[in-house]
Amino acid sequence: MKRKKSFIIGSTLFIIAIGLMIFGTHTLSKSTGASFTTMFNPESSLSQSTSSNDHPLDLPQLTNDVSENEIEVHITTSLGLIKVKLFPDLAPKAVENFITHSNEGYYDETTFHRVLANFMIQGGDPKGDGTGGKSIWGEPFETEISPQLFHIRGALAMAKTNAPVSIGSQFYIVQNPVDVSASVDLATTPDDIVEAYTSGGYPSLDQHYTVFGQVIEGMDVIDAISEVETDSLDKPLQEVKIESIEVID
Repeated sequence: MKRKKSFIIGSTLFIIAIGLMIFGTHTLSKSTGASFTTMFNPESSLSQSTSSNDHPLDLPQLTNDVSENEIEVHITTSLGLIKVKLFPDLAPKAVENFITHSNEGYYDETTFHRVLANFMIQGGDPKGDGTGGKSIWGEPFETEISPQLFHIRGALAMAKTNAPVSIGSQFYIVQNPVDVSASVDLATTPDDIVEAYTSGGYPSLDQHYTVFGQVIEGMDVIDAISEVETDSLDKPLQEVKIESIEVID
């Protein structure tokens, strides 16, 4: 009887420990050990790619053109205008969530509450501390992983916790401007995406977070945001606001 009771107590403590390990807030973990060497020209235009090693893929992030099945969005910040295009065919729930929130003014007057130079800028939390925000359905939703979308410089993606279903309203934009192509898995990454990673990005996030858009203009604004002074929690000491988000098409 004592042995059975000890087993039950031990099992309970193990389950609690696992739960604590996976619990977190809406933040991203910054990887270490990457080699950063080459600077990126934010206004350069990458050509549309149809090669993915031996498997042709459409890679919509590699052009600044907005096609018929994409949606253009303008994010007006206190430091300038950022233009992005969204990919509803590849990440339908993330795009619907972002578009609906934007049209309803959910993001207006919120801040970029987490900023890390050579990594990303994160916003979309009405509480402004990384612990808030809900999806348009009131409940978190799952990640949408596409073999056509990657965390190259300027990628727009949804933040989440370590829980498998935890996306709400928070999003981030990849800012890192230096070469990370050496850390890319060449066996699974299209050749033209490997080339794009020479201009910056964060490939360690690929296949773990939902990329649903790409910056097509305003990387200089994102760089300016990344350079603001922050506290020990990576929160800007001077607020950087999202004044409004306008859905163009």
